[in-house]
Amino acid sequence: MAVQRICDPMLPELSREFSAPISEVAQVISVFAIVYGLMQLFYGPVGDRLGKYRVVMLATLVCTVGCVLSALSGDLQFLVAARVVTALAAAAIIPLTMAWVGDMVHYEMRQETLARVGLGTMLGITAGQLFGGLLTDTLGWRWAFALMAAFFCSVTWMLWRHSARLDHTPPADHAPAGFFKQLAQVAHNPWARTLLGTALLEGATVFGLLAVTASHLHHTHGISLTLAGATTALFGLGGMAYMASAKVTIRRFGEVGLARYGGWALGSAFGVIALTPWWPLAIPACFVAGFGFAMFHNTMQAKATQMVPTARATGVTLFAGFLFLGQSLGVLALAALMGHFSSSAVMACDAVVVVALGLFFSRATAQRNATEADRT
Repeated sequence: MAVQRICDPMLPELSREFSAPISEVAQVISVFAIVYGLMQLFYGPVGDRLGKYRVVMLATLVCTVGCVLSALSGDLQFLVAARVVTALAAAAIIPLTMAWVGDMVHYEMRQETLARVGLGTMLGITAGQLFGGLLTDTLGWRWAFALMAAFFCSVTWMLWRHSARLDHTPPADHAPAGFFKQLAQVAHNPWARTLLGTALLEGATVFGLLAVTASHLHHTHGISLTLAGATTALFGLGGMAYMASAKVTIRRFGEVGLARYGGWALGSAFGVIALTPWWPLAIPACFVAGFGFAMFHNTMQAKATQMVPTARATGVTLFAGFLFLGQSLGVLALAALMGHFSSSAVMACDAVVVVALGLFFSRATAQRNATEADRT
């Protein structure tokens, strides 16, 4: 996540260095995102066949190379190509890590473990933007990529050292198959279709809302973009607060409660942001929205690791791909709607959909858990 976000604060400096407009320089972010999203589907079958841990270890090594090439870039085209190399490998890391946790951790402890992984991704987003801006302002943007290369190299070495202690024997229910057979296993599973559809809607509604929140606060309340962005950033802080308290929260509410109350908290908080006439209320609302999102999304992640155990990596990467597709569609849809209606009205309607989605998924989870209990 850090390498994905590290270019965000660099754009003005890259524009100056390469004498190119911001719209052209932004390819270092947009092309990375496109390649990263498309590669999600590729790594599922690869991880199931070759071993998730091995593929992640190789991916971190290739990311090291990609970051070194980025630091040595002499022109914008070379930098974009180096970012493509990095994206090709980075796409494997998070979904295959989730799938590997699904293989190695009993389901009772899986959601808590995934919350720790989620804390790493949240910290990565923050660290990427922080160090990308800090090093660009001080030592220069190339040093930000050099730092990422050092991190990836260190992680590769740690993974290699730890690999010898692990049992790489596939799980008992694991049966590697061809690419299309693995996709068919997921497609023919009704619960998998429900989960993937929910992921698509979650990406569209939640990330669509998040993408337009800062602009809404700026245009509706007249606050600066800096203040609006800082307020929206509390969403991530709320997510980290949940992950830090996940052990207690998971045991208190259970999966069904996390999905239900997480959806309520998320939708209600965005409703406040959409309709409040007093913008400071958006400060606690963004924090509550992040906490609620983490409750809801972490439950979905845990279910994604178990929806098709015989093709776990394929299932998880499809989950990530549908979530990514939903994000793209949601941003486009909300932007189009705001061209015809007020941002307050659009965000409020979206918030209602988020609450409904939380209620739907909590009910679907309860039914799924009851079915599994009957089978056992």
